[in-house]
Amino acid sequence: MSQTDSLLAGQEGHHWLPRFLRPPTAAEPIREPEMVAERYAHFRPRVLFWSTAGYATFYFVRKNLPVAMPVMMQLLGLSKTAMGLVITLHGVTYGVSKFLNGIVADRANARCFMAVALIAAALVNFCFGFSSTIVFFGLFWVLNGWVQGMGYPPCARLLSHWFSPKELATKMSYWNASHAFGGGGILILCGYLVVHFGWRSCFYVPAVIALAIAGLLLANLRDTPESVGLPPVEGTKLTRHDEVESAVEFKQFLWERVFCDKYIWLVSAANFFVYTIRFAAYDWGPTLLKETKGIEIEHAAWMVAGFEFAGLGGMLLTGWLTDRVFKGRAVPLSLICMILCGVSIFLFWKLPPHHMILNEALLCSIGFFVYGPQALVAVVVVNLATKRAAATAVGLTSIFGYASTVLSGYGLGWLVQNYGWPPAFACLIGVAAIGAFLFALALPAKAHGYAD
Repeated sequence: MSQTDSLLAGQEGHHWLPRFLRPPTAAEPIREPEMVAERYAHFRPRVLFWSTAGYATFYFVRKNLPVAMPVMMQLLGLSKTAMGLVITLHGVTYGVSKFLNGIVADRANARCFMAVALIAAALVNFCFGFSSTIVFFGLFWVLNGWVQGMGYPPCARLLSHWFSPKELATKMSYWNASHAFGGGGILILCGYLVVHFGWRSCFYVPAVIALAIAGLLLANLRDTPESVGLPPVEGTKLTRHDEVESAVEFKQFLWERVFCDKYIWLVSAANFFVYTIRFAAYDWGPTLLKETKGIEIEHAAWMVAGFEFAGLGGMLLTGWLTDRVFKGRAVPLSLICMILCGVSIFLFWKLPPHHMILNEALLCSIGFFVYGPQALVAVVVVNLATKRAAATAVGLTSIFGYASTVLSGYGLGWLVQNYGWPPAFACLIGVAAIGAFLFALALPAKAHGYAD
């Protein structure tokens, strides 16, 4: 069976998708080795860059709320508990969407899937910016959570098809720069916008940016190497049976490789506690710094942006160490990072407000250590599930990750509203300890290639 024939046969499992979301059939195979090398050299950096830039833009229309939130609460009389509930509903919806859309994305055209999601997120942000009551804030932010959940799964599909398992941790650490550039960039932008143009501009301006980037994704991304006539990347080649598998066979593979793997479940559970710390620092960071350290909102936004950019360093270093030192095993580093993250939270809590440089350094160290395992969790489950179920496995971890907003959003908002910030800090230290314990239980998990 030729490459084109096998891809056409595989299309039978995609009939339930809208036509524009179905993966493209294989192009005529390129035979000349020199041309193959040249085309890979052209497409691989482009796929990595635009999937990174595209996902960073999802942050622009998702993480704009934390900077606008203190001003919204002041001007509209909204409570921390109410806004915490909005954050929680958004996060839980996002996690469920990321999982369900992961199953879809494993069978869809990643280029179109990602662009459509970004356009939808931009439109929802316009609606949120026009709203003025907590009911509509909640409604539109929940809807945003759903379309945001369509952003990561196509990236998992792209990376697992264009890069081999042996280099996946490093390439995913590069891709994870999207978190820092997106999360840090929107904090800086919104810190300026909220002061000079009001809180609504924090939703209008990012939405316009998102629409522009969605068009660039459609122009520059490609679904798989086979879709442009290239052979599969070394270590990711599927058997003939895998290429023409039916929907029933695909579901059986998901059940065996994803849902019956205890280490995927352990790492997913650990992800709940990783994300609790990450979201608590990000979503409540500007409010926390204003209320506990006496820092004005524009400067607080810059400090939380520092937390994000320090996280980029953590992701890059842990990705490099996983491939070069730990031979692809990402769990040991995740355990170490969670322990050090808990220590950093304790020191940040106890440090007096007037030590501004040390406070920023400790906030950055929290970001550095929490973003390491945040990035490595995806590496663990992608290598365990293989590229055939990469998006589904990552989606499962995301259910746990974004379910954490029950604790980091509503739970933390209620705790601070009623008892102040000290119990919240103690809670986060306990969260880090539980996360470290779960990673310790998952230490026997071993990364492996896609070819069984």
